[in-house]
Amino acid sequence: MKKNPRRYRKLIAVVGSSNIDIVLRVDHFTKPGETQKALNLSFFPGGKGANQAVTVAKVGGDGCYFVTCLGNDEYGRVLSQNFLKNKIEGFLFADKPTGRAFIEVSKHGENKIIIFQGANASLTKDRINWKELLKRHILLLQNEIPFETTLECAKKFNGLVIFDPAPAEGITEEILPYVDFLTPNEEELKALSISIFGEFVSIEDSAKNFLRKGVNNVLVKLGEKGAVLFNEKETLHVPGFKVKTVDTTAAGDVFNGAFAVALREGKSVEDAILFASAAAAISVTRMGAQSSIPEIEEIEEFLKVRL
Repeated sequence: MKKNPRRYRKLIAVVGSSNIDIVLRVDHFTKPGETQKALNLSFFPGGKGANQAVTVAKVGGDGCYFVTCLGNDEYGRVLSQNFLKNKIEGFLFADKPTGRAFIEVSKHGENKIIIFQGANASLTKDRINWKELLKRHILLLQNEIPFETTLECAKKFNGLVIFDPAPAEGITEEILPYVDFLTPNEEELKALSISIFGEFVSIEDSAKNFLRKGVNNVLVKLGEKGAVLFNEKETLHVPGFKVKTVDTTAAGDVFNGAFAVALREGKSVEDAILFASAAAAISVTRMGAQSSIPEIEEIEEFLKVRL
């Protein structure tokens, strides 16, 4: 990706969650009533907001403004040090435990995740530094913090809003007219469609429903199958990349962060999706969330070889 001489004017912000990921690698997903031995136990920095912020910082190369709440505990200190190392600013602290994610990863690289909100629940809208946030041009949002905060950020932000509706629960249609890119995966699209419209018929039908509710673009992430973009002008399928999957944790977050950076750099939406898909494909070949995020040189080399 070529350097954009105007990039300093295009700033990216993230408002969202930070967690410590407690990852259990298992032979298969544990069934109800079953006990199995874990093959491995690992701890990684995670959280959907943090994963996206670190992706922006690593791929974009110039840090990120990230509004999040960490706990006043050892995990909070570990995460804050990681943020500072990546030139990430804007994080806050709360007198609660740092958020946790308990993750099972099967031998096929698939995952199941249980979230404990912890300090993320303290990220209320009154803790937002609006003067600083509104200086930015692109805003990444997710759904692991109080939805009222996410909604207020979407309403007040004057630039491009990218909303990852995960987990797809507790979301109201009030946010939809403020969203430029809604970026669910297929399961999240199903859950959100049932919650808001009462049913899920197909990806295309749901996308059209969200467009009618005011979303500018619906970008459905389909893993190695790529992604499909829906808007009032077109339906565009951008193919993905088949790789050997080790761990899919944070792949969607890496996609979103890389997508925001590509848009900031002036890429077309189609090229930005391709770039984001490459970043996500690289990430699933590695264990962990933020530890799996590639450098920009890796993404560029991957695209050279694959295209």
